[in-house]
Parts: sequence; C-alpha cells; structure tokens
Amino acid sequence: MNKLKDTWDSGDHYEYFMGRWSKLLAPEFLNWLNLPSFSIWLEVGCGTGALSEAIVQICDPSNLTCIDPSEKFLAKSKERLNNQGKFLIGDATDLPAEDNSIDIVVSGLALNFFPDLENSLAEMKRITKLNGTIAAYVWDYAGRMDLLRYFWDAAISLDSSVLGLDEGVRFPICNQEKLKNAFQQAALSEVKVTKLDIITHFKNFDDYWNPFLGGQGPAPTYLESLTENQQQELKKTIKDKLHFEPDGSIKLLGRAIAIKGKV
Repeated sequence: MNKLKDTWDSGDHYEYFMGRWSKLLAPEFLNWLNLPSFSIWLEVGCGTGALSEAIVQICDPSNLTCIDPSEKFLAKSKERLNNQGKFLIGDATDLPAEDNSIDIVVSGLALNFFPDLENSLAEMKRITKLNGTIAAYVWDYAGRMDLLRYFWDAAISLDSSVLGLDEGVRFPICNQEKLKNAFQQAALSEVKVTKLDIITHFKNFDDYWNPFLGGQGPAPTYLESLTENQQQELKKTIKDKLHFEPDGSIKLLGRAIAIKGKV
C-alpha cells in the first residue's frame, strides 16, 4: 500500500497532532542558528506557524514572510501571529520574492514534503542575499521521532505492505548525510548539521492516540483508511509496546535533524 494521499486541511487537528511538538522544537532551532536581529526572514512551508511565531518572539525580524500551499494552514499561521508578517500562498519551487532580497530563508519540518528539493533549494538560493543563510530542520523519522516510530513499527508488524507509507522509508532526505549532500550540491558554503531533541510528554495513552484520529498527515491518513477492527488492533499493538510512567504518562524522545548553509 503506497497510494494514499496526505491530508492537510485542518490547522486545529494538525496542532493537536504535531503542532504542539513543533512549538517546542522551533526555539531550539533558532537558538542553534543564532542569527542577527532585524533581519529579513522568509519561511517556506510555514504550516500552522510554530516556527514563524518563534521567529517573531526570539529573533526580532525587520520583516517576515510566511509561505505555504495550504490556505487553511496559512490562515491558522496568520491568526497565530496576529498578522505580524506577510502571509502568501506559494510553492517552494516558485517563491514570491525578488532575487537577492532575503537575509534568512528557513523551512521548519517541511523540506521532506517538497516534491522537487533540488529546484526548491535553487529557488531559496535565488532569493537569498550574498552571505545570507538558508536553514531547515526535519523530523528524524527513521530514528528517534519516537511517537511516529511506535505507530509505524506497529503498523508494519501487522501489515508489511504499508512499509512505503512509513515516513522513515518514504522520506530518505531526513538523514544527516543526505541533507548535507543536498545543501552542498546546491553550492551552499559552511554547511553544518546537528540534532535537536525534545521530550514529547503525553498525559496518558489517550493523549498519545487521539491526535492520530484527526486525519492530518501520513500516519493519521493511513489510520483513517483502516476498518474499525483494524484500528483497534493497531491501537492495542502500540499500547502493548509503549513504556508508561508510574502515573500513566508517556515520555518519548522527539528528534529533528537541523541544517544550515550560506549563499
């Protein structure tokens, strides 16, 4: 099974599923970048605005443009930032910005969804000023993005045909060496890669499981395709594998891979 189309049409459901973890990760990324205040920023694939919000709060940008192909996600981002920026529907291979006009171009947890990464990086480079920065981070799907690894490992154990839907397999670019190679092949200089870790803390199993029912992204889209009995079987398989704290809570590691380079 590898023909399901990801669903991205509800900012609220996405926030409950992954947005709450994106919010924790964004400051870690920006602190690692450690870039000057009053810069001109553009975010490609802003989603519901976790990174955009952190840029406003931490980096004091002189100007921020947020680009995303989803009108509903962009509306959520605009609401979240209280209109502090420019919000545009856009594609990573055709960015609505002039040549050499942006100081810092970033992408948070979206690079792997770009259908043409080579052209997307070329487009980011086109709009970035000389000595400007291009940076991104993606979840470590194949490694320690634990909340998704438990899901897909259980799903594959029940039906090996879903292997191609697993983000760890589907998105090979989410790997330190492959990301570094992509940035170097784009002729960026001073390329650096690191790992960013957060703890994803769930109050109980329902707090872990229920966000998968919102239908936003690859795993929830797959879950929606299952029968009720299949969903219950998957749910039980995951629950049996998870480690619970004495109070019934669950603590999992959420790891991202971050990269930066200069034009």
